[in-house]
Amino acid sequence: MNSTKPIGKPLDSEAVLLPEDLKKWRWAGISLAVLGSPIDHSISPAIHNAALADMSNHSPVFTDWRYFRFEIESEHLQKCLPEFAKCGFRGLNLTIPHKVEALGMIDWIDPEAAAMGAVNTLVFRENGCCAGFNTDGHGLERALAEDFGVSMDGASVVLLGAGGAARAAATRILCSGCSELWIGNRSSDRLDRLLEVLQPVNGQRLEGFDLEQVPSDLPRSSGVLVINATSLGLSAEDKSPIDLSGFADGAMACDMVYNPAETVFLRTAEKHGMRVANGLSMLVHQAARSLEIWSGEEVPVEPMFLAARQTLGDKEETG
Repeated sequence: MNSTKPIGKPLDSEAVLLPEDLKKWRWAGISLAVLGSPIDHSISPAIHNAALADMSNHSPVFTDWRYFRFEIESEHLQKCLPEFAKCGFRGLNLTIPHKVEALGMIDWIDPEAAAMGAVNTLVFRENGCCAGFNTDGHGLERALAEDFGVSMDGASVVLLGAGGAARAAATRILCSGCSELWIGNRSSDRLDRLLEVLQPVNGQRLEGFDLEQVPSDLPRSSGVLVINATSLGLSAEDKSPIDLSGFADGAMACDMVYNPAETVFLRTAEKHGMRVANGLSMLVHQAARSLEIWSGEEVPVEPMFLAARQTLGDKEETG
């Protein structure tokens, strides 16, 4: 569905807006949005507007806050960012392919986002400055604590993948004080580039390995956390990115993907006695952190989880 008018209802997440919609922007309140291409799959408006609706029950200032989604192609991003500021947007979320592209288009970058090499949250300051943050690492850390009851401090972590999602995860894992981090990838060049930019602290062990040739000393105990940051497993025909048969019962497997709720990776992990969690908690907590940055207020996550599950359930019924 495409619309040239701002969304009127807090939980209406159906409209996909385009750059030309900014030319006739009429929303009088505080506007927020997610930009990406493609963007029609995004459930960010549903979860953010659910939180804003709840917040408005306690503080009327949030009554006129709304969150939208825009289909913005890469070649239009640099031109569009100033237009969002002119239209009075408080901030933006960025998803594929804009998280890295935007780095050279903004005025200030949070140190952790700079280390991650990507931003997913932009804030338009009153002085015209555009600041960039990355809340993905925060979302991952909160999700692991919530889903598994574990901290990354002192943890043994096996991370699968070497793309942007893996880099953000690896940076947060190292900064949070893991004891060892093993990163597996099929492309050695991409893996080597990632290992070059990561900075272990306090004597942490940082190792890279080929997913096709898993080393014998890879940690596999019950306390090990395995995080899938690859796209393998999205399709029913995919295999798990790594052979999980050697991991101990009780080891933890987390997939950053939240739709489908159970990937091949997670089904395989559960079959081998591992504890499993998908990416829904990470999605909600990174979104809540973005809204905290924009609003300066504590953000309720319960309505965000409810909206996410309802929206994903509706997609399954209609898809």
